[in-house]
Amino acid sequence: MTFAEFFHILILLGFLQGAIMSMLLFFSKKRSRPNRLLGTLILFIALACLNLYLFESPWFTNNPILNLLGNLIPLVIIMPVGPLLYFYVKSTIDPSFRITRKQGIHFLPAIIDCGPQLSIVIYFTGALLDFSVPAPTSWGRFIDDYNVYADIPRWGSITVYLWLSARYLAEVSTEKNPHYQWMRQFIRLFLVFQIIWFIYLVPYVIPSLTDKVLNTVDWYPVYIPLVVLIYCLGIKGYLMAPEEAPATRKVVTPPSVRLVEEAEPLLKKAMEQDHLYLDPELNLAMLSKHTGLPQKTISLVLNQHLQKSFNEFVNGYRVEAFKQNIRQLQQDNMTILAMAFDAGFNSQATFQRAFRNHTGMSPREYMNRYLEKQPKPENE
Repeated sequence: MTFAEFFHILILLGFLQGAIMSMLLFFSKKRSRPNRLLGTLILFIALACLNLYLFESPWFTNNPILNLLGNLIPLVIIMPVGPLLYFYVKSTIDPSFRITRKQGIHFLPAIIDCGPQLSIVIYFTGALLDFSVPAPTSWGRFIDDYNVYADIPRWGSITVYLWLSARYLAEVSTEKNPHYQWMRQFIRLFLVFQIIWFIYLVPYVIPSLTDKVLNTVDWYPVYIPLVVLIYCLGIKGYLMAPEEAPATRKVVTPPSVRLVEEAEPLLKKAMEQDHLYLDPELNLAMLSKHTGLPQKTISLVLNQHLQKSFNEFVNGYRVEAFKQNIRQLQQDNMTILAMAFDAGFNSQATFQRAFRNHTGMSPREYMNRYLEKQPKPENE
């Protein structure tokens, strides 16, 4: 076995190790957010190893279909690695950290990794539509050059996020955190790899030296350390993975007897005497202003003492008002919907739902039962 074949197998083992560790981190019992971030990071690195292995394998490159699929499916996805390692550090140190939609912008530069695939799609689309397209050889040369120079923003991205991660650790400076030392080691491992990559990248991006570098050492000076990085991150990261802190339930202190005795009569007066529920636009702020009670106090008394939400409390009075309106049905000739609006409801759907919740039947069923119980008029 030659050195090239040995290194080739080592790259394949790096991919397999990365894939296995990613699954372990994703599906471990802990299933913490740092686990998922690290698992995604390792998976992207493992896919880059798979890409090198495939395009160094004659059985893959000599098969036109496999070769085409390999060029259409992006396997070298490096731009998200920087944000992932930064967010991994933050979520490990701070269990409450969450990636917001606004922070999703950090992953937009991943479009750089898809440049070759987009170029191929554009080329074939132009050819199918009979547009004037460059010769395949010149287009292929463009893709080769793109792959060379795309490594510059990739290296720069990871370096910037490494610096941000190191600065974050320096700011929090919480060595009491059990994962603080692991985060420092994590950054150092990536820093060593960045230095190795930089030493390789300088001659690689010089046009006159690119082919000489590839023909002499290929990509092994970068990918062998990358395989070592996968092993270190995977094993150490899995062992050090923090468990996700269980969500703490907010403990609500029940209202005191004195508070209930003060607030409940005011709330009932607002409904039973002042008939505030007849206002379709009534809300918590209006009730607070009318009674002089803080909104939090009203919510606390309703939720913890009366076991009702604000809407349930108000709609209960509106349902009772509707029942009273049924008695005026024959003499006023009002429809069900008109009686509901007269009771303070401003939506038929809300009325139907609230009435069923309070009585267990629809308004029509209730009205029919009420009318059945009424004495029938004597025949004239």
